[in-house]
Amino acid sequence: MAIATIDPTTGKTLRTFNALTPAELEMKLQLSADTFDSYRRTSFAERARWMRRAAELLDAEAERYGRIMTEEMGKPLEAAKAEARKCSTACRYYVAKAEGLLKDRPIEVGGDTAFVRYQPLGPVLAIMPWNFPFWQVVRFAAPALMAGNVGLLKHAHNVPQCALALEELFLQAGFPAGAFQTLLIETADVNRVIEDARVKAVTLTGSEAAGRSVGASAGKSLKKVVLELGGSDPFIVMPSADLDKAVETAASARLINNGQSCIAAKRFIVAESIAADFERRFVERMKRVTVGDPMDPKTDLGPLATESILKGLHAQVEESVKAGARLLLGGKPLERPGNFYPPTVLADPPPKAPAFHDELFGPVATLLRAKDVKHAIELANATPFGLGASVWTKDAEEQRQFIDGVEAGMVFVNDMVVSDARLPFGGVKHSGHGRELADLGIHEFLNAKTVRVASTSGAESSPKGRALSE
Repeated sequence: MAIATIDPTTGKTLRTFNALTPAELEMKLQLSADTFDSYRRTSFAERARWMRRAAELLDAEAERYGRIMTEEMGKPLEAAKAEARKCSTACRYYVAKAEGLLKDRPIEVGGDTAFVRYQPLGPVLAIMPWNFPFWQVVRFAAPALMAGNVGLLKHAHNVPQCALALEELFLQAGFPAGAFQTLLIETADVNRVIEDARVKAVTLTGSEAAGRSVGASAGKSLKKVVLELGGSDPFIVMPSADLDKAVETAASARLINNGQSCIAAKRFIVAESIAADFERRFVERMKRVTVGDPMDPKTDLGPLATESILKGLHAQVEESVKAGARLLLGGKPLERPGNFYPPTVLADPPPKAPAFHDELFGPVATLLRAKDVKHAIELANATPFGLGASVWTKDAEEQRQFIDGVEAGMVFVNDMVVSDARLPFGGVKHSGHGRELADLGIHEFLNAKTVRVASTSGAESSPKGRALSE
């Protein structure tokens, strides 16, 4: 698969890039290992100074970085600029929090001294997707670098300029040359990097199929892996909800990033007593969406990232309609250059339809009706995925039931699911395992070393005063 910038608005190839030769890849891997030996000994203050500078550059260069993102994957420019600024917030979060999150954690064991010491693992390979080409990378890189690890980025084949811009960002911020490197390599070369003894851990954000492949390779090499995979997130609306706010948020939650987000709401599960009203309002709201050039500030919805995504999404819609889903809006690619798919609404798909259980990665919403809370939870869980869930109800008991009953890594009540540096991010079931962001994210790629120092006096220092060994 070519490493190239193909404008999703026009379909034209703008730039192509050569993959690294085996010799070039070897040089980068060795530089990463050599850099780690010294970088791990840098102080928190020194890393914080570099990371703070990276945040400043992301804010100052948001326009430039945003245009690169929009050119390569088609998100509206204003959203792309906001993504660059959001990356700045993650950098600043770990500047402020990393030292405290990584300090020794004392453990009470009697007269002895015991604690957990957190130490970096080494070079971490990040295999990242195109949909949030800066944010997905920075939410890995900021905690990893602040923890003393070094990063290797294998970005998606269609966002090479984003990948190179990120490498440039960390260099300009002052990080050593080998602390963060972009690897422009073919997919076929990824296993070689995972299996390389100098690479100590792997993180992937991508499809379920990619997760299975990378997880198997990392497991074969006995390496830690974090997988953030797909989602078919439910958006549940009960009768007590603020319906106006729920409808408006539902449209935003489905169309964010041109509908190409793992945590975008995809299945809208609505109580039967308000389902008809919600359906009418939601369809009317989706009709008002402006589709067009993502560089135009008036555009709400730009093109899908690639032609193959467009074709795959349309096939899912056609199969769902054929299976019995009602088509309420959209449903056909727009007849214009580029990868444009209109806002589309499907209703009441049967369980065998893709719209009922699969992830639809684009601006297609599925409406389902729930008899009660129990039925809503059953519908929410009737998918192999379990990433995020949005629940709309003012009833405290219903909130408790949804929080406890929905199978997901994240549940947001009366709000849409978002990623935030302060909140752990990740899923269950086929949505992956491990967590990114917050305290859990920085701990994923560390050795939590248990230390116990025996007391030199008192009964507790003797074997009889200790717990039995295993």
